[in-house]
Amino acid sequence: MTDMPDNVKEINLSQEMRSSFLDYAMSVIVARALPDVRDGLKPVHRRILYAMNDLGMTSDKAYKKSARIVGEVIGKYHPHGDSAVYETMVRMAQDFSYRYMLVDGHGNFGSIDGDSAAAMRYTEARMSKISMELVRDLNKDTIDYKDNYDGSEKEPVVLPSRFPNLLVNGSSGIAVGMATNIPPHQLGEVIDAIISLSKDPDITIQELMEYVQGPDFPTAGLIVGRSGIRRAYETGRGSIMMRGKVEIETKPNGKETIIVNELPFQVNKARLIERIAELVREKKIDGITELRDESDRVGMRIVMEVRRDANANVILNNLYKMTALQTSFGINMLALVDGQPKVLNLKQCLYHYLEHQKVIIRRRTEYELRKAEARAHILEGLRIALDHIDAIISLIRGSKTTDIARAGLMEQFSLSEKQAQAILDMRLQRLTGLEREKIEEEYQNLMKLIAELKAILAEEEKILEIIREELLEIKERFDDGRRTEIVAGGIGHLEDEDLIPRENIVVTLTHNGYIKRLPISTYRSQRRGGRGVQGMGTNEDDFVEHLITTSTHDTILFFTNKGKVYRTKGYEIPEYSRTAKGLPIINLLGIEKGEWINTIICVEGFLEDWNLFFATKQGVVKRTPVSAFANIRTNGLIALNLREHDELISVKLTDNSNNIVIGTKEGLLIRFHETDVRSMGRTATGVRGINLSNEDEVIGMEILEEDNDVLVVTKNGYGKRTPAEDYRIQSRGGKGIITCNITEKTGTVVALETVKGDEDIMLITAGGVLIRMSVEDISILGRNTQGVILIRLDDEESVATVAKVEKSEGFEESSTTSDDEDITDEE
Repeated sequence: MTDMPDNVKEINLSQEMRSSFLDYAMSVIVARALPDVRDGLKPVHRRILYAMNDLGMTSDKAYKKSARIVGEVIGKYHPHGDSAVYETMVRMAQDFSYRYMLVDGHGNFGSIDGDSAAAMRYTEARMSKISMELVRDLNKDTIDYKDNYDGSEKEPVVLPSRFPNLLVNGSSGIAVGMATNIPPHQLGEVIDAIISLSKDPDITIQELMEYVQGPDFPTAGLIVGRSGIRRAYETGRGSIMMRGKVEIETKPNGKETIIVNELPFQVNKARLIERIAELVREKKIDGITELRDESDRVGMRIVMEVRRDANANVILNNLYKMTALQTSFGINMLALVDGQPKVLNLKQCLYHYLEHQKVIIRRRTEYELRKAEARAHILEGLRIALDHIDAIISLIRGSKTTDIARAGLMEQFSLSEKQAQAILDMRLQRLTGLEREKIEEEYQNLMKLIAELKAILAEEEKILEIIREELLEIKERFDDGRRTEIVAGGIGHLEDEDLIPRENIVVTLTHNGYIKRLPISTYRSQRRGGRGVQGMGTNEDDFVEHLITTSTHDTILFFTNKGKVYRTKGYEIPEYSRTAKGLPIINLLGIEKGEWINTIICVEGFLEDWNLFFATKQGVVKRTPVSAFANIRTNGLIALNLREHDELISVKLTDNSNNIVIGTKEGLLIRFHETDVRSMGRTATGVRGINLSNEDEVIGMEILEEDNDVLVVTKNGYGKRTPAEDYRIQSRGGKGIITCNITEKTGTVVALETVKGDEDIMLITAGGVLIRMSVEDISILGRNTQGVILIRLDDEESVATVAKVEKSEGFEESSTTSDDEDITDEE
């Protein structure tokens, strides 16, 4: 091997790459991409503000060319490209990028449509009023300085930051192997939280959230749900869903208009409009006839005209799903703490800022104390001079040089060099009586100030009190109210259930798709044959089709006629008054066109040993483990594949030990064990459960236990109970046996339930009238009977559906009863 030249160094390439990359990574992390927890600024932002302050471009001075600022920054502190510095400064001057702008720009600084700013030679800038609070007390030895990149200048390590800029304006940046994304917040809320933390160091994050409601974006908009906010504040990481603020206006001619007034943070308006237009052209969104941008200098306004036969709520739901009108913000509260990157929760962010302010106030107080003591020292010398003025004048007159005079003063009157020099510099006018009084008054005031400053340094509570006073003063000057509204979460945005009270509720869904929940105590119990109470406001062509009782914490599965399943939690369904129509189901679930909810069940958990048992209108059944439905997307999941012209009728939760009964419109019923149907996959079609005649169809499927009765209700309001023992167990796929004697008087069977006798049932008519009655009041009759009148119906009225509810204590008993009309004609 030949000898290596003297100027060539042999190295291990692997070690060199590892070392060099680590140096580069640390440089990016510490000196470029991450904000400091104390002032919330990255180095480039800090250098821009420091350079502007150093140049005197304060908020009360005239605007100066942006090129001058950029040149100062890159020449002295930031050895990078001028475009990087200018683009950073532009963002600091945009009211749609910063919650509280740190630069006051004059000229074209870009727009929310994505237009870039004018060149730096055309625009002008100065510090904003609030950014002056970031550099306040900078000249009072409050912070440390370090050498710039070439050692020729000094730059601040951190700014005093008299307001909590990290949370107030947020920050985003991508380092090496890590990234930060901190949303902006409302200044007053954050200040209130810091003041509370200063008074109670043991305050919890939950208590701090009483002050800091959540992020507050400069473009306003909506935040959907609070669980992501709470997760972010507790762990430092979370995701929140943002939406634009939308109004739906109805014109006198019935046409609807969708108007967007506010957008989610960082959404480009022009691109959003282009995306909507593209979806309309591709017919992925149907019903928008005209799209206009009517935004002006007053505010934002995107207008979408909706076709007369289209539903604006459906279109809006699709806009949320397919465009940036709804978007997520991933919170990652990563910042530098003592030069180290750390993920911080809400309390830690506030704590580190508060500790920084303690240092700032302490160092400022020490600086002011040093100045006060130095001035008091001089004044003490002047007081001595005034008391011995004749001797001092003689000494000075008799001295050949200033140095001799100074030495004489120091020796004869025990003065320091600074005191002696001050006496030598003293003007003759200070010998007047008025000037002597001023010196004495100034000295006494200084002694009081020195005592106060020493008291502040001796007691931390006094430092905290100063911090509170100054923060409240900033809040009074700059607090502008919350912009972003936080609304309740919808489907797919689950709330923290610890915050939701657990209560029993009734969920109703109408034929036309309006859903709501009510407390179960809304309905009072009545005797059989009562007239009922008005359960909800409906249109003439609408009626309550589904009604279930559940808990606010249970998961509710919605199965559609097309065999798809959607999910939500009980508390996510909005609560309305008893007579209100409710919320369109399309605003809650991602239901497709031509699809409607056919059955609803609730589950407490997705356990391995439980199954979902399905029955269709054509008598097909299927058994599938409930765990197959644990992860349901917001746009639904296929629950089973249906045959042509078939529909899903009912779904039940089973545990492998149940008897299943299936009832038909013509009054037939079959009973078999659920294990007669083998377990199948989620997308399987199923097997025959009951053999139907041509005109017949399945109207209900239930689980039957030995102590149960079978309750059937007919279209014309007749019903009865029949003991389970009257129904023998058959093999699945049979024709079944008679369970009700169907006549023109009774009408066909509309509902089948299995009951124990200690429940209540609710009957809902097509007109929306509900009656609640005890099952005990319903007669037990044989299979081949018509039943008794359960509800007296007006002409052309009919029973639409029946729901079984738990017996609830304390219901008002109505005195309204009817004559029992038992019809027991045997065939």
